[in-house]
Amino acid sequence: MDAKIAAMIAALKEAMLSPEPLPLFRTGKGPGLFSSRSGSSGEAAEEAVRLGLLEVVRQESRGKQEQSWVRITPRGVEFVYEHESPHQVLQELRDLLKAHTSGVPRWAEEIRAGLQALINRYHDLLDRQQMFLTHLRHRVEAALERLEKSDPLKPLDTWQLDALAYLDRRSTVTGPAPCPLRELFHALRERHPHLELSAFHAGLSELQERESLRLIPLASSLDNLPEPEFALLEGTEVYHAVQRR
Repeated sequence: MDAKIAAMIAALKEAMLSPEPLPLFRTGKGPGLFSSRSGSSGEAAEEAVRLGLLEVVRQESRGKQEQSWVRITPRGVEFVYEHESPHQVLQELRDLLKAHTSGVPRWAEEIRAGLQALINRYHDLLDRQQMFLTHLRHRVEAALERLEKSDPLKPLDTWQLDALAYLDRRSTVTGPAPCPLRELFHALRERHPHLELSAFHAGLSELQERESLRLIPLASSLDNLPEPEFALLEGTEVYHAVQRR
């Protein structure tokens, strides 16, 4: 693991433990997720925000510099899952709970209770993710079996399968909330850099016809939609998000 990835993992893990937004950069002895605005630390911070692993919730001016306050996103949690062993994370939390088992002040007891709740939630997330992955495997196996029996539907493109897998993983963190089309497109472009927006729209329409997902129509004016170029137009309908069936 290179230094930039290691710095991102350490910052994301710290953000996971905080219920409140944290400063992106450390100033003096104050808190902060990254130690410096320059060098590998600064590059790691920029990469974490650019990839959507950290979300900027507010900015404050301090002299000639602006300080961003950030919190971890579902994609950031997923990034930690992919690069850090769950057993290592839980072991670190368990070690924190074992420290100062007697004579601790009330605020420390509250922190320990919060960490225990986080462990329980972490286990729940892992269990739900495993359940969704198991269901996904069964669906893929069923689809392959239909193809072997001369199913008239053509096989899905690799990016379409990745899109369904992303929606399944996302639902383990955010629940059934619809996924904006712009978020799904940017996530797929990380693995499929040559994916065009027109092909993306056509492939989503095909997946809806196969009842693999449901496109969500826009209830308001297109003028109110951020980045309207990602909206999918079909007849009189304007779709802005997608949801797994």
